[in-house]
Amino acid sequence: MVDQTVLGIIGGSGVYVIDDMADVEKHDIMTAWGKPSDDVVSGTLNGVKVLFLSRHGQGHRLTPTDVNYRANIAAMKIAGATDIISVSACGSFKEELAPGHFVLVDQFIDRTQLRANSFFEAGMVGHVSMAQPVCPKLQDALAKTCKELSIPHTKGGTYLTMEGPQFSSKAESHLYRSWGCDVIGMTNMPEAKLAREAELPYATVAMVTDYDCWREGEADVEVANVLEIMHQNTMKARDLVKAVAPKLGPNRKLSPLGIETCLDFALITAPEARDPEVVQKLKTIAGRVL
Repeated sequence: MVDQTVLGIIGGSGVYVIDDMADVEKHDIMTAWGKPSDDVVSGTLNGVKVLFLSRHGQGHRLTPTDVNYRANIAAMKIAGATDIISVSACGSFKEELAPGHFVLVDQFIDRTQLRANSFFEAGMVGHVSMAQPVCPKLQDALAKTCKELSIPHTKGGTYLTMEGPQFSSKAESHLYRSWGCDVIGMTNMPEAKLAREAELPYATVAMVTDYDCWREGEADVEVANVLEIMHQNTMKARDLVKAVAPKLGPNRKLSPLGIETCLDFALITAPEARDPEVVQKLKTIAGRVL
């Protein structure tokens, strides 16, 4: 088991680069599921190895649906990531979760419909648990760092992932509020599911940019308004990433959920029924058990 932290950062809307990384290198990685959104950028932050990937690509080229989530997670695994922190913009369903607030979510509801959401397929079937999709080790470190940096934040919450790229209708917004959701975004699923299949502990920093469209007297979501708040959030997110890295490394602690070995009992296809081509493809993310 890897005893040195290699912290993977997936940057969402507004977070296209991490400042102050030393020993920076770019890696053009091809995976069995195609190319990731952009080059994986490696470097060090405060003595900790870091990998950065822009989820939408430089210049924000890709819609949430068009992001190749499987290639992104596979590229992180190939590059040596041991943990992943996702940084993404979101809308809020709670009065107290105002624009500029960071929500360190611990649950997801997946309402996406058009995305490949698993590395497994016919010929090699596997089922992993998503009961606890966020690694508490990562979440605790993020919460402690937010507090130290005086970043308004909430530890815990449910993130609803919609397909997009359109924002919600009022009816949808009120429905999701009635379900008890805290924030809404377009990208953390299937990302979190794929990270689990790749045995990579995962956590999300959901940065509130707006109140979606449920709040009476509040202007409906517009990109211009979102971008203004997003710029402010981006500066705080960069500070957060730089400060949390040394809390997670360089000497690595295992996830208390045992995520690093979650595939031990996940593979269900009998050895004689496995498709050799699919098995070969899966060795990138499941080679430890194949």
